[in-house]
Amino acid sequence: MQPIHPNVRRWRQDATDDPEQFWARAAAELPWLRPWDQTFQWEYPTFRWFVGGQTNLAYNALDHHVKRGRGGHAALIYATERGERRVLTYAMLLHGVERVAAALRGMGIGKGDRLTIYMPPCPESIMLMLATVRIGAIHSVVFAGFGAGALADRVKASESRLVFTADKTYRKGKDVPLKGLVDNAMALGCDNVEHVIMLKRGGVEAATQERDLSWDDFMARGDGQSGAYEPMESNDPAFILATSGTTAKPKLAIHKQGGYQVHIHSMGNWMFGMTENDVWWATSDIGWIVGHSYMVYAPLLRGCTTIVYEGSIDHPGPDAIWALVEECGITGLFTSPTAVRLLMRYGEQHTEKHKLSSLERVFCAGEVLNAPAWEWLQRTVFKDRIPVIDHMWQTETGGPIFGNPYGLGLLPIKPGSSGVPLPGVEAVILTPDGQPVPAGEKGIMAIKRPFPGLTAELWGEPERYGRDYWERISGVYSTGDSAHIDEDGYVWFAGRADEIIKIAAHRLGTIEVETAFLKNPAVAEAGVTGRPDELRGEVISAFVVLKQGFQPSDQLRKELIDTVRNELGPVAVIGDVEFVNMLPKTRSGKIMRRVLKAVTMGVPPGDTSTIEDETSVEEARHAFEQLKAEVQA
Repeated sequence: MQPIHPNVRRWRQDATDDPEQFWARAAAELPWLRPWDQTFQWEYPTFRWFVGGQTNLAYNALDHHVKRGRGGHAALIYATERGERRVLTYAMLLHGVERVAAALRGMGIGKGDRLTIYMPPCPESIMLMLATVRIGAIHSVVFAGFGAGALADRVKASESRLVFTADKTYRKGKDVPLKGLVDNAMALGCDNVEHVIMLKRGGVEAATQERDLSWDDFMARGDGQSGAYEPMESNDPAFILATSGTTAKPKLAIHKQGGYQVHIHSMGNWMFGMTENDVWWATSDIGWIVGHSYMVYAPLLRGCTTIVYEGSIDHPGPDAIWALVEECGITGLFTSPTAVRLLMRYGEQHTEKHKLSSLERVFCAGEVLNAPAWEWLQRTVFKDRIPVIDHMWQTETGGPIFGNPYGLGLLPIKPGSSGVPLPGVEAVILTPDGQPVPAGEKGIMAIKRPFPGLTAELWGEPERYGRDYWERISGVYSTGDSAHIDEDGYVWFAGRADEIIKIAAHRLGTIEVETAFLKNPAVAEAGVTGRPDELRGEVISAFVVLKQGFQPSDQLRKELIDTVRNELGPVAVIGDVEFVNMLPKTRSGKIMRRVLKAVTMGVPPGDTSTIEDETSVEEARHAFEQLKAEVQA
């Protein structure tokens, strides 16, 4: 049995004994413009937190720190893969946000109005996010890499009045044009859009339309307007954000001014140990919930310095991420398992070029941090000097819900586990019909009651909210993930519940099979799915990316099958192993296993608007067909 830190045990017990009092204490750590009348109202399936309380997310992130004498402290360090650097203090960032807020008011934008941000992570896009919530409007950030169709769908769903973009962004040394994609999206029936505002950054001239405004013209609209913050009721929406789309058509989750900031501020403390002395880098993009919560809002609420990076973390070289850690004296790093596997593919020699002594802890989320990838980063790169900590959350939860709470007292790390339920999160493993399962057995991960970060509704789809989250298993919030909790209370995720592979009545999680593949030194990444088998029900179909220096061969294929069988036993029956150069992933780094399933079934992959690279689908399809032809021959 692993010991639970007494501080963690106490916090979790306090939250279970009196959840409303527990979250009220957490909320009291933040400034409030007016105290709340009631901590929690539950009108199943929806709910409200800190009812009647008045707050403003931007005020707490900026004005509060300036008023307490921290205006000269660095709020934001902007860095690009091209070597550009800008530093904004809290006072400078507040000044910029006030100007953008005034310009939004000059455009006729007010409380409840929606606008879409299709921009790279840069000071202007972050000022725009903060200015939007400052005046009570609602932002919908769309990753600046989605195609015109995906952008148009999100603009129409949010009924945005304005769309903000830039003429280009940077990716692996290339200029990636954005404005043309926006023009194509606008032609797809975005009739609510009154203006497209473009930040010009040089380079190729972007075509202009009658509705277009330059960033400078937009800012001029602020003359004579107020940049003051708007007091907001706790349950007023702050932003809407589409889920990343690994399963089906994206849903637009709504996060509220009060509950959202209480959750991300608290988890910034409990999970990440974030303080105002941190230089914090989340390597995400503003288009994802990690970018919202732990690039922009939580670091500023905590009063620390946040790194905003534009570009690829492996450009201009494989050591780019480590070079920035050294240059900026970064103390906390939050990245994805996909990024770790990428860096592992390059090798640890690139970390040895840089002094990383400032770094105190590393966190990963997005998918499970497979044990071999954890081992490489924890032992090979950092030689156990600092902890590498996995954790889990969703777009819908706003912030972490499972993890190893560094800020409260680090627990023993179990590689491959996402940690324990965090304080205030009451988790349970259930069968599809709602029956509890014993420790160690797989079931569906569910949450028994709401917490402040949990989305309480979907934009424009009230019925879908209850149906997709609270009615799949009656009376609980279903995460949609398959998992088990071991005898020590640690959570082990196996993949999406609908991705479990059933072989001769045995249930294997996609993640545990992929982790077994990673035990072989030739493998950089693996994605697996089940395909029908007449004898066993299903067998494993695997798509494997090799590390540099390894070549596909029948002998290597046999070695990989042996590796998996040695790890998981004879139950892991592998039908085929395809070698590919890339896996189909969402742009936030999650493997789209339903696309792999479609490839093996020979059916259309469905909605791929969130996929990172469409060619990955054809590559997987080609590899599968080629292997099938070889077998038949």
